[in-house]
Amino acid sequence: MKEKIDVLEHATEILQALQSGVLLVTKDGAKVNAMTISWGALGIDWRHPVFKTFVRESRFTRGLLDKTGVFNIAVGTGEQAKQVLGVCGSKSGRDLDKIKECGLTLEDGEVTGVPAIREFPLTLECRVVYKQQKDPMAMTKENREQFYPEKDGKCDNHILYVGEIVAAYRVK
Repeated sequence: MKEKIDVLEHATEILQALQSGVLLVTKDGAKVNAMTISWGALGIDWRHPVFKTFVRESRFTRGLLDKTGVFNIAVGTGEQAKQVLGVCGSKSGRDLDKIKECGLTLEDGEVTGVPAIREFPLTLECRVVYKQQKDPMAMTKENREQFYPEKDGKCDNHILYVGEIVAAYRVK
């Protein structure tokens, strides 16, 4: 069972959770992946509520996002959430089924086909409406050096994904 929520009424809860981490959930076919994120923003673009997130080019999640164009943001609390965020922030979906490893329970999504996670009940279903690679030369030198050091002449940059929130609810 799901209880619809107004994203703006829960903005503080979502943004506070983002500071310690939330899950970005993707799905392609039968493969469901969850990645911990703590970079993101909630806002209004083109008259619609949106969630903006940043995913490094090298991440497994990036390929799923580019292929499907949909994702969920899942917000959890408590000790179990901390443990799940630890696994999903340190392991790759290329090598591990993180959903199974963490014992998470998938619930059918409403719009995007990406499942909700019972243990992370506040869910934002998003459809990508814009994406853009960050321009390292448009950042401060300090941020470029700290977050995007070159290795072998390359930098593992972030891509901004703006997802229109097409459904928002709490799994009960």
